Amino acid sequence: MNIDENLARVVRRYDELQSLLADPGAIAQEVFADMSREYAGLTPVVDAIKKLGQARDELGDLAELMTNADSDADMRAMAEDEFEILKARVPELEHGVKVLLLPKDEADEKNAILEVRAGTGGEEAALFAADLFRMYQRFSENHGWRFEAMMLNETGIGGYKEAVALISGRGVFARLKFESGVHRVQRVPETEAGGRIHTSAATVAVLPEAEEVDVEINDKDLRIDVYRSSGAGGQHVNTTDSAVRITHLPTGLVVIQQDDKSQHKNKAKAMKVLLARLYDRQRMLLDDERSAARRSQVGSGDRSERIRTYNFPQGRVTDHRINLTLHKLDRVIDGDLDEIVDALTQEDQASRLAALA
Repeated sequence: MNIDENLARVVRRYDELQSLLADPGAIAQEVFADMSREYAGLTPVVDAIKKLGQARDELGDLAELMTNADSDADMRAMAEDEFEILKARVPELEHGVKVLLLPKDEADEKNAILEVRAGTGGEEAALFAADLFRMYQRFSENHGWRFEAMMLNETGIGGYKEAVALISGRGVFARLKFESGVHRVQRVPETEAGGRIHTSAATVAVLPEAEEVDVEINDKDLRIDVYRSSGAGGQHVNTTDSAVRITHLPTGLVVIQQDDKSQHKNKAKAMKVLLARLYDRQRMLLDDERSAARRSQVGSGDRSERIRTYNFPQGRVTDHRINLTLHKLDRVIDGDLDEIVDALTQEDQASRLAALA
């Protein structure tokens, strides 16, 4: 099926849904809801298809006007100018339609659970992990998203061994899903008296928030332990058994939550993180089955892949997957990530379009 046949098929389905939805009483409620969602999803696609069709029609009209012997010279000259402008615009409209027709990631509109862990580098790695956590917090604030810290495993000097947050808002996972991987920093540590540049690392994982309908968990597959929580260096010791550790026996996944004084709240947070990890695991397995070339793509999801370097002495940040270097490290670390996110999204779209060609 060529592109034009595909576009015609989409429009036919859109018109069919529009006709069916005009008489909601004739459709079962759950079917009506599914159709409404499909119709809403097709609306921007059909709008783009119509704009493309109008541009193509106008291009044909202008071509006819340019070759019409009855047209005066001024009219032909005007038509030629408009023709050149429109001729350049049509490929852009075609590309936009193709992008809209790409298979949607069902998780794109979901909230996200962000996990940041210190890697190699000791205290400096923990300080860098805290910097990354704050970077994503500011990025979230810039987009009007809600950023809720769920767990902070702090060191004594302001670093994080591990930090987890729930980020809620429209299209959160779509914007953050390419952040998973190893982030490397090159700078003179605050703890270094000699002024030497050190290299440290932190691992970032961005998981789509899962609902119970996304993942099925049997109670018999869970082991839940409760115990007294304690902070760094034995501080903030709780006198009640409020800390919760949930082990998913089939996979061996373990989630610990102890930040809240309420055992019930810690358990709810731990279950939310466990659901997200299981959902992410499920998605990874499906994606591996769908594409053997997946690891060469931007969104490989490989948590061990070094994806980005933050070089403080030179004030630059480099994303190694797309060879993008920006000399505005101070702004990036302060949450200005949109240029990087946009470039990663465009690269992902380009690779998926190429795979369909």
